[in-house]
Amino acid sequence: MNYEEAKSKMSALGQEHIFKYYDTLSDTEKAALVKQVEETDFSVLARIDKGADENRGTFSPLAAMQRSEIEAREKELHDAGVKAIKEGKTAAMLLAGGMGTRLGSDDPKGMYNIGITKPVYIFERIITNLLDVVKETDTWIRLFIMTSEKNHDKTVAFLKEKNFFGYREDKVVFFKQDMAPACDFNGKLYMEGKDRISTSPNGNAGWYSSMVRAGLDKILTEEGIEWIDVFAVDNVLQRICDPCFVGATILADVSVGAKVVRKAAPDEKVGVICLEDGRPSIVEYYELSDEMMNAKDDKGEPAYNYGVILNYLFRVKELAAVTDDKMPLHVVKKKIPYIDENAVLVKPSEPNGFKFEQLVLDMIHQLSTCLPYEVIREKEFAPIKNPTGIDSVESARELLKQNGVEL
Repeated sequence: MNYEEAKSKMSALGQEHIFKYYDTLSDTEKAALVKQVEETDFSVLARIDKGADENRGTFSPLAAMQRSEIEAREKELHDAGVKAIKEGKTAAMLLAGGMGTRLGSDDPKGMYNIGITKPVYIFERIITNLLDVVKETDTWIRLFIMTSEKNHDKTVAFLKEKNFFGYREDKVVFFKQDMAPACDFNGKLYMEGKDRISTSPNGNAGWYSSMVRAGLDKILTEEGIEWIDVFAVDNVLQRICDPCFVGATILADVSVGAKVVRKAAPDEKVGVICLEDGRPSIVEYYELSDEMMNAKDDKGEPAYNYGVILNYLFRVKELAAVTDDKMPLHVVKKKIPYIDENAVLVKPSEPNGFKFEQLVLDMIHQLSTCLPYEVIREKEFAPIKNPTGIDSVESARELLKQNGVEL
């Protein structure tokens, strides 16, 4: 796309103001702005008044496969999973677009060093966990890594410098998450600089549409991949493509498997797997009524007792159903930095516009069936969101040490 084409595209959208300072830019800056116009999905702007209906449906419990059943069927589940992995039917998808800002780092979050006596990086722990399955099954698993505009180059350079921590480079594919534009309450695009439209990642459900836009769905077809284990970068204990989870999901013949942990308390701040209007869904902790928190199942246990940990095994052939306009678009009011009419950067103290996101909970709800699969919290759930306290570097270090990881 050249400048004239970019200008024509934005004029048709009534957003020609983004080129206000074009003539003052360097050639490099001009090229970057034109490229951003080419790569950004502006169709979300037409959906400002057609965002997700925030009125939820009727919730009901969804039974999980509990540890007792998993342990009783361990060989059956494990063998089914190993078979699928050996046949190349399973891939891994690492969502790694975030930065380590909350941890006090300007680098990609996966580059954060959690070691005490030696360097131990978040990326290193994730890849080591996947390598456990590679070694167990004697099969290399295709690993997709989704980055973002802000951290792509650093992520790729870091992993290459570290020789992918022992993973085969030819089995790794990088791609960038699609970015959604940010606008004011009237739909006018914000500029975060003279040469840059304000954008943000398109939500944690954007991994598949971003993958398709990058043309990587061809790999799924060519390699006969039927299942993708999708997981976030911040949980350093999670098991990825582990055979029992893969086997359980396949044998249950469901659209998606979801790893879950028993809630530490009825009011724990985690999303809960459930049914919504008869379809699998996730209800956020702040949406749980007292009645739901106190509801019991037929065994006398809490009915809404399993929190999701953002580790899902999706059946590839059903993913096409969640890439079209049926997926709700969450139009979220946010504080968006922007340059004013004098090109001075303004950092608002109150929400001043909209960002656009698609969320995994809606992705799950678009599918027909789901298997919640219980894992042991202390063995598979060590998220790093803060430097100290709950879900922190400190708490993750303690859990890693409990599991025999040297730091």
